[in-house]
Amino acid sequence: MSHLPARPIWKESPFVRLIIPLIAGIAYQWYWPFPIHFIWLSFTFSIVVLWVLYAQPLSRQYRAQWIYGVCIHAMLFATGGLVLFYGDIQHQKTSITRQKTAGKAILVTIEEPLSEKKQSFKTIASVQAVVFDHSINKASGKIILYFQKDSASQHLHYGKQLLLYKALQPVKNTGNPGCFDYQRYCYFQGISHQVYLKQGEYVLLKIENENLFRKFLFSTRTKIVALLKKYIPGAKESGLAEAMLIGYKEDLDQRLVQSYSDTGVVHIIAISGLHLGLIYWLLTLLCKPLAQRKGGKLVQPILIIAGLWLFSCIAGGSPSVLRSAVMFTCLVIGAHLNRRTSIYNSLASSAFLLLCYNPFWLWDAGFQLSYAAVLSLAMFYKPIYNMVFVQNKLLDLLWKSICVTLAAQVLTVPVSVYLFHQFPNLFLIANLLAVPLSSLIIIGEIILCIAGVLPILATGVGYLLHYTIHWLNTFIEQVGRLPFAIMGNLKINGAQLVCLYIFISTMAWWLLNNKRKGALLSLMSLLGFIAFRVVDLWNTGQQKKLIVYNIPRHSAIDVMVGTKYFFKGDSLLEQDDLLQKFHLQPCRLLHRVINPFNPGNILVEKNFYRFGNTSFLLFNGPLDLSVFYPKTPVDIIILSNNPPIQITQLTGVFNCRQFVFDASNPAWKIAKWQQECAQLGLLAFSVADKGAFVFNLY
Repeated sequence: MSHLPARPIWKESPFVRLIIPLIAGIAYQWYWPFPIHFIWLSFTFSIVVLWVLYAQPLSRQYRAQWIYGVCIHAMLFATGGLVLFYGDIQHQKTSITRQKTAGKAILVTIEEPLSEKKQSFKTIASVQAVVFDHSINKASGKIILYFQKDSASQHLHYGKQLLLYKALQPVKNTGNPGCFDYQRYCYFQGISHQVYLKQGEYVLLKIENENLFRKFLFSTRTKIVALLKKYIPGAKESGLAEAMLIGYKEDLDQRLVQSYSDTGVVHIIAISGLHLGLIYWLLTLLCKPLAQRKGGKLVQPILIIAGLWLFSCIAGGSPSVLRSAVMFTCLVIGAHLNRRTSIYNSLASSAFLLLCYNPFWLWDAGFQLSYAAVLSLAMFYKPIYNMVFVQNKLLDLLWKSICVTLAAQVLTVPVSVYLFHQFPNLFLIANLLAVPLSSLIIIGEIILCIAGVLPILATGVGYLLHYTIHWLNTFIEQVGRLPFAIMGNLKINGAQLVCLYIFISTMAWWLLNNKRKGALLSLMSLLGFIAFRVVDLWNTGQQKKLIVYNIPRHSAIDVMVGTKYFFKGDSLLEQDDLLQKFHLQPCRLLHRVINPFNPGNILVEKNFYRFGNTSFLLFNGPLDLSVFYPKTPVDIIILSNNPPIQITQLTGVFNCRQFVFDASNPAWKIAKWQQECAQLGLLAFSVADKGAFVFNLY
């Protein structure tokens, strides 16, 4: 029996056909950009051909249907290229990335409330102008501002305008292989620069540049956060409550977030369809009496849609939130017009609109996982549910919950493994409790916000929420501590990801529609997956690398030989799990190195290493140079932890090809060493400036 739509998806859901060329155009323009004139020419030519065909008799139009299809696809492909080109901050004429700011003042407006960090306050600001002498040049773009914690920072809030006198610094990555691409993440949000400001390096202007609606949203968020902190005891509990209700994540405990991630329930923290579904249910319940009044049928959908979008804006307007808002909007309109909408068409249309608004969301993990989860539910929930018939209503409700969890995993697991390199083995157990409990918590938080005017009632609700959240956190943390809770160190490349999705879709085609070709295609895709993995493993076995990591104020070096590594670094880094997880583990996972090894006789003298024909010296403190022969050949000398040495002292003892300065050294010392190397004509590499140093051993 077929469980897929009786008609092909692309016929009952026209937006499915439209979004494919749009996505292709966006992706192609990012990776292999066309000149803008060529894109406009393609777009215009497609429009003209469509207009000419439309003017022809119906008989000719029918014979030229394939030309219609080609032109529409070409037009949408060009549309994707255009929205990405004009959304790219580098192509905006007034962008701060295209202006020289050295020695000039920069006029900026604070765009969001300040968030407190350990040693500073952080916010996002929009650039308004670049000021030099008596001239003002209009500028645009966003920058990150860090303020020193002092009395002056207390007067900073949304809408305040500042004149900055300190030079902006471009947002940079650590350059550590495999690590999160923070620079691209900021770039996709329109952020190109950052600056750390002390008192006297900026002037707070009396004028303000506020948007009343945004001011209302920030004010509402602040009040909700203050209310939750006031009535829900415990930093962990109130922090999770803030994230679950309005997506405010500044107070989240990072180790708690890791536990939620390890158990596969981190989605309840991110505002998504689950939260919008509850808001939609509550709004429908509240607005139900309006349907019986005169004119209420028109007011009811307007109020529901307005409520959904107001909540989406208060929650931060992330891609997953907006996806849900667009889909629920289509659902409300369809119900009002008594028209049944296709889930596939709603998905494709919402993605189409969001990508036209911001094409860079195509690379957003939340966007990808959100659409993968909903599409997976639409395709696989019923087939899984129909596998077992449960007569008891309570057991049937439990079976439905299991089916929802299993169905959502089918299309999300491949992209989740590709992005996060792990699989939560106990996701089913964790979700069975976390999802219904999180729904109760969200409803309880809404009740708390309403009951805030009655302190006694609010206190009672707050304590109930505290114990409920505490119990949920404890359960998740205990599950996450189990030795078999997570399968880590999973790595697949882009080609393997494609093979997995081909395997899933062809298997579904075979099993749900009884198409034998699907079995053959799924087998071929599985063989392709295995072939790519074999090639990847063979390349891993041949690798020999020296990597000096860029970790501010820390020293870290990995020597990778095949699937093993030898680590040399400071003791503080070895004791800090979060730093290792952020900086070291992604690189080791990228290169598939898992097991540490002892260099043994590779160590010739203190901190002098030889791997194959490559030798390097780690200079991280006082070292007796007299034990080395004059002009001892060494390929690389690594200076770490600010050693009291000059380059000329080292060149008198060693015949060195390259000097590397890691990020544990102060900037002024690195600059001094680089100047010495330049005068002596030696190669020098600053890890803090250029990112991780990666060298292939020979």
